[in-house]
Amino acid sequence: MSVALFLIREKLRDDSPWRVYLDVLPESTDSTVFWSEEELAELQGSQLLRTTLGVKEYVESEFRKLEQEIILPNRQLFPSHITFDDFLWAFGILRSRAFSRLRGQNLVLIPLADLINHSPSITTEDYAYEIKGGGLFSRELLFSLRSPVSVKAGEQVLIQYDLNKSNAELALDYGFIESKSERNSYRLTLEISESDQFFGDKLDIAESDGLGETAYFDIVLGQPLPPTMLPYLRLVALGGTDAFLLESLFRNKIWGHLQLPVSRANEELICRVVRDACRSALSGYRTTIEEDEKLAEKGNLTRRLEIAVGVRAGEKRVLQQIDNAFKDREMELDELEYYQERRLRDLGLVGEQGDIIFWEK
Repeated sequence: MSVALFLIREKLRDDSPWRVYLDVLPESTDSTVFWSEEELAELQGSQLLRTTLGVKEYVESEFRKLEQEIILPNRQLFPSHITFDDFLWAFGILRSRAFSRLRGQNLVLIPLADLINHSPSITTEDYAYEIKGGGLFSRELLFSLRSPVSVKAGEQVLIQYDLNKSNAELALDYGFIESKSERNSYRLTLEISESDQFFGDKLDIAESDGLGETAYFDIVLGQPLPPTMLPYLRLVALGGTDAFLLESLFRNKIWGHLQLPVSRANEELICRVVRDACRSALSGYRTTIEEDEKLAEKGNLTRRLEIAVGVRAGEKRVLQQIDNAFKDREMELDELEYYQERRLRDLGLVGEQGDIIFWEK
């Protein structure tokens, strides 16, 4: 926040020594934090809309706090009136232009270096270096930026901003998206209800595997479900005659059991719950995938509408992918092997055809 306040103060000073650099900075970007209400309406139903509104609410909360604790009590440092829009501008600039993980700081703004643009064709982030020590120019710390690909004279130097960000995150941070399918993702949030009669046992089991009361799973278009998602779902849904697996006797082995179907009732429940959640989420969008595809094919979209169409279509494709995966699983319920069948087989009480063997004296 200190860098944000510095940017604002220097921007409002006509005699700022940083004037040349500040004049280069845009008044806004295509980041969704700068979108109008009408533009944000195009994101109706999307996770990006909820994230954007949450970020703006957080930024405003931080601004009100800084206004009372720092800005107003220090008029000599901030003689010009500072508004929330000023603070949002600084936040957006830092979010889109700052380098991270340098000098132990979360964000570092480096003039000139922050002019380097992003290229989706570059598949490495190995470009930023810091050189400590006196060095040739007698600086305590120097920053070096190298292109990860060969660059010919006269060509633009480009880097990869972040390989792990989804299109929604790229839109929020930088104001652009990519056409790569793996940039489309949807975050499923699952939780163990506090009203669950086995809440304590389930929470202990989840924490033993590095999870918790709430778990987040990012599903990427064209990629399989996260490996811990089905076991966590089975744990959350455990109940009835399956609750014996929560007993301390099974505590050291339960995650192994949850890797495979527990019972038909348990597997059917998680399929139904996930599919209902997907259908509910899909109903919240104002357009269908087909309508988005027609808009994209038609072209002539504004940059921000193109981002909105791309993000919401990507989210819906992932939701459809999740729904189809659990629809297929529903159709296989009668063919799956469940805990009791596996247990009987391990004890030698089930024949090759799945029939129970009765031993006679």
